[in-house]
Amino acid sequence: MRDFGLVVIGAHTGQYLKETISNYSDKNILLVEPVPYNYEVLEKEYANNENFFICKNAVLDISHKQNFFYVKKDSIKKLGKHWATGIGSFDKNHILSHKGKRFNIEHEDIQEIEIDFIKFDELVKKYSIKSIDKLQLDVEGAEYKILNSIDFHKLSINEIFFESKHFDGTFFEGNKLKETKIMLEANGYILEKVDSENILARKIISG
Repeated sequence: MRDFGLVVIGAHTGQYLKETISNYSDKNILLVEPVPYNYEVLEKEYANNENFFICKNAVLDISHKQNFFYVKKDSIKKLGKHWATGIGSFDKNHILSHKGKRFNIEHEDIQEIEIDFIKFDELVKKYSIKSIDKLQLDVEGAEYKILNSIDFHKLSINEIFFESKHFDGTFFEGNKLKETKIMLEANGYILEKVDSENILARKIISG
């Protein structure tokens, strides 16, 4: 079994994780990213580091094969938004809902593939995870399903940093977020709103 400093579900290309990764460079790090071209970037950057693990599965609350949608690599430049590489989802409409005057995404810009979704506890078993210093989630609305599938009695997680803006639908926070906050507090976490999109949950250390 391994202690992990950092586990990121929805690592994208790692471009926005440089500082976070550097904070845990002397510990085991797991980067989870199902979008093929993002996964390739992570492999090229980190695969030769013996303390880094790169996973191409998607994580959800059930294990099965399912269609997964993401912005085509050839459409990124046309759309003019690099962050489009990070909006892969099991829901095609979630991606289309990002359409606006400055982001004119269409159906033909979206790639569909079938991938293996695994449960969080299966991810834990796959990489022999004993504990996690920091768990980070950026999974375009799947945060609710993942967080509420974790058995906090079996796994020690000191901090959880997660995106909250899509909890109850695209760009919507509601009852699912409230439910998750209550669940985390019941499991000994204090919650802090970091910014308009993200929440940090810290484990209370007793004694």
